[in-house]
Amino acid sequence: MTVDPLSDALAVADARTVFSGGFTAGGDWAIELRGRQRLKVIAVLHGSCLLVREAGGDPLRLAEGDVVVSDGDRPYVLCSRQGVEPTDSDDVTMDPATRMARLGQGEAVDVTCASGHIDLSRDRGDLLRRALPELVHVRADSPEAGVLRWLIGQLVAELRTGRAGVEFVSAQLAQLMFVQVLRICLTDSDGLPPGWLRALADERLAPALRLMHGDPAHPWQLEELARAAAMSRTTFAVRFKEAAGVPPLTYLLNWRMSLAARALRQDSTPVAALARSVGYTSESAFSNAFKRAVGVAPRTYRAEAVARTRPGDG
Repeated sequence: MTVDPLSDALAVADARTVFSGGFTAGGDWAIELRGRQRLKVIAVLHGSCLLVREAGGDPLRLAEGDVVVSDGDRPYVLCSRQGVEPTDSDDVTMDPATRMARLGQGEAVDVTCASGHIDLSRDRGDLLRRALPELVHVRADSPEAGVLRWLIGQLVAELRTGRAGVEFVSAQLAQLMFVQVLRICLTDSDGLPPGWLRALADERLAPALRLMHGDPAHPWQLEELARAAAMSRTTFAVRFKEAAGVPPLTYLLNWRMSLAARALRQDSTPVAALARSVGYTSESAFSNAFKRAVGVAPRTYRAEAVARTRPGDG
């Protein structure tokens, strides 16, 4: 089976894209959106609006069919024009039947947006959040946006018809939209910060990434990885660090810890067996490495994960 690092990373991060609703607006309106440490997704289904970032800079014009993914660290405002006092998203009343809110004055519908979030709490959000820029803007007219436009069209149809299962279907469409956004990012890696996604976009580095993802327990050496990338050790090490933000063997260590964290969250595999599966010959060596990387020992991490999933827990 062909190793697919993008699918691996999505699975390990336990990323869950959830369609949370949307709004229609007309006249003068503005709404402040906060990610709350979750990636925020906005799709413009109809019309256009402005996106104004808290950090300042020129406003971003969003057109019909555009999709924006923000990193959740900073709030931003969607509005009809600058200068309108924004409404806090927590103060907006949503129709429970359609999951849509109404903003502005009058009955005219100048813009319709759908929104969702990507929950990264299961792996503390590091794997995906650090790989993406503060804001990803996918324009409707970009060459790779055809699939995204189709997905948005399906989402619009689900919202309008309100058929049985609309919430489940909408969540699946939102998940596919996010994957498509990541694929588009891979075609334009210049805007990506150093991280696994930028490294994956580098065709020269991809063979080495596939080796590490395909057999994380193997004691990979720099020479082997450089040979797979058809580079000298020095050239490979420099290029990899520039793209991934960390040296190759540090990336391998981080990937092993991400795999281990997912296993600790999802099953009851003994820690000693888990240690072997990610390349450690002793449980103590693995436990020390995991604690340095994650901040807590493996057994503590597992106990905390179990406690979070108990019925009635927050």
